[in-house]
Amino acid sequence: MKALIVTIISAGVFAGCMSAQTAAPATPEKKEPKVAVRKENQQKRIAQGVKSGQLTAAETAKLEKKEVAINREVKADRAANGGKMTAAEKKTVNTQQNKASKEIYKEKHNTVVQPR
Repeated sequence: MKALIVTIISAGVFAGCMSAQTAAPATPEKKEPKVAVRKENQQKRIAQGVKSGQLTAAETAKLEKKEVAINREVKADRAANGGKMTAAEKKTVNTQQNKASKEIYKEKHNTVVQPR
């Protein structure tokens, strides 16, 4: 009886190893949009908010100030590295852009609107 159990377990382990070798390759990770594309998209979102009255002048100024700070950081990072950004710098900028994006959403969807 023990021999039968050992044989079944061994066959299961062997089959598991074989299936692991023939498993389908992992799907490629979703690439984040490039810094410049994110910059343009966020500028368009701010402009649309101004046009629709969803953003007040003060909200717009605050959002634009954040965008300018991110853009300056990108420019400085690229200047320091011969026109390229390191992976760590890209990650930092992406985090900042995510935060700015959430702030744009929050400001556009609050109850304060630009009087017409």
